[in-house]
Amino acid sequence: MPYTSNDIKSIESKWQKHWHQHKTFKVDADSSRKKYYVLEMFPYPSGKIHMGHVRNYTIGDVIARYKLMQGFNVLHPIGYDAFGQPAENAAIKNHTDPAQWTYRCIEQMHDGLIRMGFSYDYDRDLATCDASYYKWNQRIFLKMFERGLAYRKASPVNWCPSCATTLANEEVINGACWRCQSEVVQKDLEQWYLKITHYAQALLEDLKKLEHWPPRVKAMQENWIGKSYGVEMRFKVQDSKEVIAVFTTRADTIFGATYVVLAPEHPLVKKLIAGTPQEKKVLEFITKTANISKSMRMSGDQRKDGMFTGRKAINPVNGEAVPIYVGDYVLMEYGTGAIMAVPAHDQRDFEFARQHELPMRIVIADPQHPDLSVDKMTKAYEAPGALVNSQQFNGVANEDAKKQIAEWMAKERLAKLSIHWRLRDWLISRQRYWGTPIPIIYCPDCGVVPVPYNELPVELPADVRITGEGGSPLAKVKHFVECACHKCGKQARRETDTMATFFDSSWYFLRFCSARNDREVFDREEAAYWMPVDQYIGGIEHAILHLLYARFFTKFFKDTGLISFDEPFNRLLTQGMVLKEGEVMSKSRGNTVDPDEVIERYGADVLRLFILFAAPPQDQLEYNSDGLEGSWRFLNRVYQMVERRYAVDLAPQSQVSDAAAQELERERHNAIKKVTQAFDEGHKFNTAISHIMVLANAVDKYKIQNSSLNQAIETIVLLLSPFTPHLAEELWQMMGKKEDTISQAEWPMFDEQALVQDTVTLAVQVNGKVRGQIKVAPDASEQDIKELCLAEPNVAKYVQGQSIKKFIVVPNKIVSIVI
Repeated sequence: MPYTSNDIKSIESKWQKHWHQHKTFKVDADSSRKKYYVLEMFPYPSGKIHMGHVRNYTIGDVIARYKLMQGFNVLHPIGYDAFGQPAENAAIKNHTDPAQWTYRCIEQMHDGLIRMGFSYDYDRDLATCDASYYKWNQRIFLKMFERGLAYRKASPVNWCPSCATTLANEEVINGACWRCQSEVVQKDLEQWYLKITHYAQALLEDLKKLEHWPPRVKAMQENWIGKSYGVEMRFKVQDSKEVIAVFTTRADTIFGATYVVLAPEHPLVKKLIAGTPQEKKVLEFITKTANISKSMRMSGDQRKDGMFTGRKAINPVNGEAVPIYVGDYVLMEYGTGAIMAVPAHDQRDFEFARQHELPMRIVIADPQHPDLSVDKMTKAYEAPGALVNSQQFNGVANEDAKKQIAEWMAKERLAKLSIHWRLRDWLISRQRYWGTPIPIIYCPDCGVVPVPYNELPVELPADVRITGEGGSPLAKVKHFVECACHKCGKQARRETDTMATFFDSSWYFLRFCSARNDREVFDREEAAYWMPVDQYIGGIEHAILHLLYARFFTKFFKDTGLISFDEPFNRLLTQGMVLKEGEVMSKSRGNTVDPDEVIERYGADVLRLFILFAAPPQDQLEYNSDGLEGSWRFLNRVYQMVERRYAVDLAPQSQVSDAAAQELERERHNAIKKVTQAFDEGHKFNTAISHIMVLANAVDKYKIQNSSLNQAIETIVLLLSPFTPHLAEELWQMMGKKEDTISQAEWPMFDEQALVQDTVTLAVQVNGKVRGQIKVAPDASEQDIKELCLAEPNVAKYVQGQSIKKFIVVPNKIVSIVI
């Protein structure tokens, strides 16, 4: 009978129940077995799974099942990154409790994962919004606080005065609050930071150890960490004792500096303008700039705006007095918050100088236009060249001049050689409800006091009204805020900020090693066995922050003696997006496809096969229903192959007796080799599936009925099992196999000797047209091949009496004769 929709529903439901009842994928540490830890980035529970989830988790599941059949002790867990702003926004919109909304979404998502047949150890599942999880967030925070890695300082935030709350950058639209459209301002708040910069050098250096990470991801992390070698020089403020520290990697352009620009937030600005005619205008500019997001200020499209302070600074290399400006394109977060502007050789400086009619000086000659003058420039010259207008360094190649001028300035005590980092400490404070409470209290007498470990977790109160207005919802819950100081016993107040959700995901992979451990963050022995993660899978959008924070936490845990390894993830696979009609699937575009609808019609196995066959995992995948139909037809064909051609009671045959059986056996071993290589050499799942299809074609081609046929069909089912586990389980059972589940069966092995062909068929071309075929030994000489070609009747007919100009043999493929 054909493989029908009803068959699918009954088969998939049957095996999902079997796996659940028998805890097929439950796993424990076993030092006698080699482990393999497969992990997909855990999902934010927004409701039903979508096609992006299907692709990510199917990739991980196929790897986990493959490794399990290879004999590895496989850890493949799942959990939910359940805290965060979307739940809080949904609670406001739907007038519901964030916890109720989140757990309902988790339930929906869990059901979707079950229907896809993923091989998770569900006994290890976790949700970061459970107090049993975030209790350990708080313990980690306190350990960091003890070591000086968690600290509090004032920093600017996006603030909506109307809603009286902070806003994320993406909630500021054209300078206004997304909710009430009021103008957003910058406001300084005391907030909590983690000192990730303490590990900057280790985070950069250890990228070299990540041999199995995509080069693109490593480059993105390296750029984000941003180690820069340069000089820090001192521009003295004219008629003042103040000094402006400027860091630059471009010492070769110092003679071309014609003005200095300070960030509006720079602490010197208000001192410099105090009592000057420019004071009022500069203060107005600072207020205006405070309402512009930092990303907009750094944008190349944004107009470079600024204001003259009325003061000048002295260029240390030539004594020239240059104007000091405040500019919106300079940020305190980068370098020292001050730049020397070289408009002839930096495009942002060029644009600013043109807008403000500031002078320029060429100090690097353009070899293509040696007579170029400032008044003829339409853009900055940023390419290499020899120095000009640079005193004793004239004629030096600018790349060489970087080092020479830096060393000269250091020797003359005009500057010091310096290293700067782009990486900044991690702001974790959020003025939100749905997150981990920060375990700190404030006492009027004792100051900042950590909550004792034995009082963790500090739990979120349940009776909280969330409106999105008026600051942190926790600050309005009296019984939460008011508490006694743990040191002196006097009245104190509790911290009402919660932690950024990246904190939760920075160590969850370690918690999975001993998810039910209620005594410690994670069991050291379990972590020593399972970690590092052997294969991590997730989107490229997490290439910087999540992965960087996870690496940071790992280095912190190593310093505390909890672990002995340096990096959390040995291998990283970043899967591509799922597209429809050329655009990424999204609700806003109205081009989503509900996986449940596909499963209802075709089944999970068809969807899994399509997702993996349509494109390599790292590439974008274009969704189309034709691909689903093709996968459906192929699985139908395999089902009928087992039902109609597999002979359960066929006696084993000790020796293959005929040529067809030998050829089928060779095809079988070739498929095993190619599929195994596709797994091991870059997860080329589409290639692997193609080779399985080739073997299926061979089964159809060779009309034999013996043990070779049975072995070929068994191999097809085994090779398919990681991709289409429900169908493979059913077919394995139909074939009378002894294993309780096909996941307990061994991955098939190939024999190189079986791949050796006695003869190969060569097509013979005459002047570019195929005129015949010959069979030869794989190692036949060119002379032997030539004799066989000329003896082949149809070939002989075309070459007889002709002069052969060329005789070309492409080994094991084709012969080309030119007459």
